[in-house]
Amino acid sequence: MAKQKLVVIGAGMASGRVLEHLTDAAPDAFDITLFNAEPRGNYNRIMLSPVLAGDQTYADIVTHDEAWYAERAITCRFGEKVLEIDRDAKIVVGANGHVPYDQLIFGTGSDPFMIPLPGHDLDGVIAYRDLEDTERMMGLQPGQKCVVIGGGLLGLEAAAGMAARGVDVTVVHIMGHLMERQLDEAAGYLLRKSLEDKGITICLQANSKEIVGRDGQVKALMLDDGTELPCDLLVMAVGIRPSVALAKTAGLAVGRGIHVDDQMGTSDGAIFAVGECVEHNGAIFGLVAPLYDQARVLAQTLLGEKAAFVQKTLSTKLKVTGCDLFSAGDFADGETREDIVFRDPARGIYKRLVIEENRLVGAVMYGDTGDGNWFFQLIKDGTDIEEMRETLIFGPSMQGGPAPDPLSAVAALPRDAEICGCNGVCKGIIVDAIEGGAGDLGAVRGATKASASCGTCTGLVEQLLQVTLGDGFELPSAQPICGCCDLTHEDVRRLIKTTPLKSQEAVWQELGWSTRNGCHVCRPAVNFYLLADWPLEYQDDPQSRFINERKHANIQKDGTFSVVPRMWGGITNPSELRAIADAADKYNVPTVKVTGGQRIDLLGVKGEDLPGIWADLNRAGLVSGHAYSKGLRTVKTCVGTDHCRFGTQDSTGLGIKLEQALWGSWTPHKVKLGVSGCPRNCAEATCKDIGIICVDSGYQVSVGGAAGMDVKETERLCDVATEAEAIEVTIAFTQLYRENAKYLDRAYKWVAKVGLDWVQERVADLDERASLVAAFELSQSIYRKDPWAEHVAEKAEAYQPMADLTLEAAE
Repeated sequence: MAKQKLVVIGAGMASGRVLEHLTDAAPDAFDITLFNAEPRGNYNRIMLSPVLAGDQTYADIVTHDEAWYAERAITCRFGEKVLEIDRDAKIVVGANGHVPYDQLIFGTGSDPFMIPLPGHDLDGVIAYRDLEDTERMMGLQPGQKCVVIGGGLLGLEAAAGMAARGVDVTVVHIMGHLMERQLDEAAGYLLRKSLEDKGITICLQANSKEIVGRDGQVKALMLDDGTELPCDLLVMAVGIRPSVALAKTAGLAVGRGIHVDDQMGTSDGAIFAVGECVEHNGAIFGLVAPLYDQARVLAQTLLGEKAAFVQKTLSTKLKVTGCDLFSAGDFADGETREDIVFRDPARGIYKRLVIEENRLVGAVMYGDTGDGNWFFQLIKDGTDIEEMRETLIFGPSMQGGPAPDPLSAVAALPRDAEICGCNGVCKGIIVDAIEGGAGDLGAVRGATKASASCGTCTGLVEQLLQVTLGDGFELPSAQPICGCCDLTHEDVRRLIKTTPLKSQEAVWQELGWSTRNGCHVCRPAVNFYLLADWPLEYQDDPQSRFINERKHANIQKDGTFSVVPRMWGGITNPSELRAIADAADKYNVPTVKVTGGQRIDLLGVKGEDLPGIWADLNRAGLVSGHAYSKGLRTVKTCVGTDHCRFGTQDSTGLGIKLEQALWGSWTPHKVKLGVSGCPRNCAEATCKDIGIICVDSGYQVSVGGAAGMDVKETERLCDVATEAEAIEVTIAFTQLYRENAKYLDRAYKWVAKVGLDWVQERVADLDERASLVAAFELSQSIYRKDPWAEHVAEKAEAYQPMADLTLEAAE
């Protein structure tokens, strides 16, 4: 049977989901052509806010990459605009030629509404709709100014994202409180206060009059009271409208959106529509959950199955860091309605339930939204709440006697209770997947898509795992960083980046540390995270380092120290060896040892002699080998082509270049490298954190090895052709490790956590690789320095004994 020709216009989230359903259920049923005006395929548009805030990258939110389309034999015409539809001939006319169809899907989405203010066409006036808009906002530098018109969900996500990057943001909103469609005034006030605490200026009841420009570039927004708000970028986030121009030109029935029936069919029997471009029974759509419902219904319809789209009551969560907010149902005032309100000003908690005829019809929550899904289920089910009215506001744990186990509310949910609103996944589907073998969060995501979009239901999914697996459930390894706070290392890192926090004091205050200045466990970690994320703004705190790093030498069991001068790539010369020998004689060093990393260790140096021996070694051109540091230790090499009969490349030269590029860098744990000139691997590169094997065709770069308490062989990261690429990949991996790993996690442990595939994708992306290298070099511009020289010049007195107690006793 010949395949039907299916043409899809628009690569948005709804049409993308249609393609998933179709190609999964009937991979050979359709010959599919996909048009998209944007030069790319499907990505998760609702996750642009985390990209803007710096929590994720564009690569993280791509849902369908080139390989996905290729595997399903979908012809992609990205960056090509559709000019018209010839319905009589059943032809889609694109800018680069026409395509016939048997079935056609409109997934044209929506267009951002731009207020036609004077100056709206100036350069620097943008909407917040796609990746290009996001990248424009990401291009602003800390301290630059931005005005956002619109205090709705989209505008606030844009504002919070830019504020997290240090941009001076002002939100202008015409209404009396923020998000007036989703929140009441009280919750709107708390939201405003929270955003102002993040440094965002909020102007309410503000009417925009004119956008002021100079030389074609936006310079300010003028309000009707004459107030002028300077800006380098102006973002209009005042709403969207279904994109219907093409459908209207084609003669389809169009109102506010393209008219569709319950099967997503338009006024033309061969043409369908899904997503933000449609109008169904007078409603248009902006949230992702109904879009995915539409996609499922349309796919079933195209496959000849019975299905019908039904509009549902929706809930809303604001996905801005630090703003815990939930609303669902209808919370407007009414003569037949009653409110139940709970306030806890000290904790910033506000809850309001709207009751009508013993049914919960609306809920607004701020600060504590843990019971939001339970309230949402009561609204959807129309549950009679008369018997639990007295304790309703306190959530499911207070219903039916003493406080039950926290998981009981999840266990009591019916199978059709919706858990993931984004993907329309109910409890029963998740439980079936778990019972079918999905034993952790990643497996559940893969099997059901639950928690795979905005992620706000992740906690619920984990609770379902716990309820279903019982003793077989293993708690995620995330633990608080220490007893000073409840946050995990990952939470602290994320909040330092996004809030942003640029000092230890800011971390203690803003993240609710229970101790004044942290403890010996959290201080080194926080010090590293601040140093790695804000190299220009943060100054390293020596008191937050272990004694070896404070003393820049390894302390031994007798209280003396060992000193290891750096030998680049393991190479030395007679002058350096004489200097080391002279230093050993001068300071009575009892032991001189060659280390496993091809360096010389001077053991048994007295603490007060450290500045002296460093000064002598410095004069011979030797610098600290950082043998004590959570940073680069050594790059072990073989002799390569210079002397070896089997060497294929200059392994010694590459080792020297790598050590000179990486030295002085601070990392979550120590880092050791090895470079071998041939597969005989004399430098033992396959048990290092990063190992490079030189071969005839180039360089094999592998990572994640260990030869200490754990022994582990490296895994292949990539093969590259040139020495320059090998260095670039090594630096990019090191920076990726710096930016993402938990403090004191060795590279092999970190790679095991995030997965080698994830690391490979980051490093393989040339743009991301370049960005990582640039970030590393920026940090090195501050921290690539010899601590020995610094301490010899400025802090030598600190190494002298405070008093000669033996002499005082004699007197």
